[in-house]
Amino acid sequence: MTIKAHKLKDHDFGDQWNQQVHHRWNYADMIADPHWRADWISFDGVVHHAASDRVYCGITSFAADIFKAFDRTTGTFIDLGFDAVVDQYDAKFHRSMQMDSAGEYLYTATALLHDVDRYYEAPGGGLFRHHLPTGRTEKLGIPLPHIYIQSIALDEARGRIYAMHFTPERLSAYDLATGETRDLGPISSGMAMAQGENVCLDNVGRAWVGWHVTRAWQAESGPEAHRLACFDPEADRIVYHKHGLPRRDGTTGHAKVEGLFNLGSELFASGDNGSLYRVDTDTGRGEYLGTPIADRPSRLTSLVMHCDGYAYGVVGRAGHCRLLRVDPRDGAYESGPPVVTAEGDELWQCHDVTITPDGVLFAAENDHPRRPGYLWEISLEQ
Repeated sequence: MTIKAHKLKDHDFGDQWNQQVHHRWNYADMIADPHWRADWISFDGVVHHAASDRVYCGITSFAADIFKAFDRTTGTFIDLGFDAVVDQYDAKFHRSMQMDSAGEYLYTATALLHDVDRYYEAPGGGLFRHHLPTGRTEKLGIPLPHIYIQSIALDEARGRIYAMHFTPERLSAYDLATGETRDLGPISSGMAMAQGENVCLDNVGRAWVGWHVTRAWQAESGPEAHRLACFDPEADRIVYHKHGLPRRDGTTGHAKVEGLFNLGSELFASGDNGSLYRVDTDTGRGEYLGTPIADRPSRLTSLVMHCDGYAYGVVGRAGHCRLLRVDPRDGAYESGPPVVTAEGDELWQCHDVTITPDGVLFAAENDHPRRPGYLWEISLEQ
């Protein structure tokens, strides 16, 4: 397995995060510092476009420099001219990059880094359409004013884009034909962050997210507060299921959803230290399949299907990550070798993955406390 780390930015922040920034600085402090503003980035979303053999990258940036492509032929990053349509508060494409089946358009949406004290100053998350053959990006609009977008899901059959918003947490649907947005409703009352990393369609077009129970008559929401929900287009409403993902230790309660994955035949999910689940889409009940890394902190945010019939992703955390292969037919999984370059660079944590037809996994690294995130290239060939 060959591993490379591609650097868009290269700056050593040293121990500044722990000594000065962590739990101390606010948004204004981050944008005022030239290095944190311009040099600290995360790769939050990746999509491979087969026709151009480029990996399109959604990036977190306090400077709102958030849209690049990695050209596999030249091994270089390409700026996509997003500054022509960007607003200063468009801080990242979180998990909001969806390509149509023809490979012609890439739909994106912007998430936030600022706090609620700038709610009315910031216009809200924009929805964008990038024409892949020409490289032109147009802004379709702002689905919900002042509220930003963490993830989108493209429903080509119905001509709509579902958006998962924060903050506050809501679900919306944008009609591509009319340009109109429908606010579908809340998924949290603010007692806790309900959503995971993405919104995901199942095989009949239901849009799945996490939701959170309030229990306003209690001091705490309780161990079963995190649950699964979906917008059902046939019922034309959000179905708030009473179930969710069981805890890996078997105790009473639900684990918070982290990732949701349509692996072809069924819907899968992750949560509780990178544990893997199969989701019953009729009841919203998760079946625990196992925890690939159980003895130390871990996460599993993204899985992608390959033409060999397996799904691939990266598990781990804090610089100790491994390749993961999942068989969607029975939920069996296999942890692979550590994601480390020959020079000793370690993947800090993975936020999203995409795969090429020739079996190369690209992993988006995010939230590294000492340096900018890298785009990781992992060849599955031995």
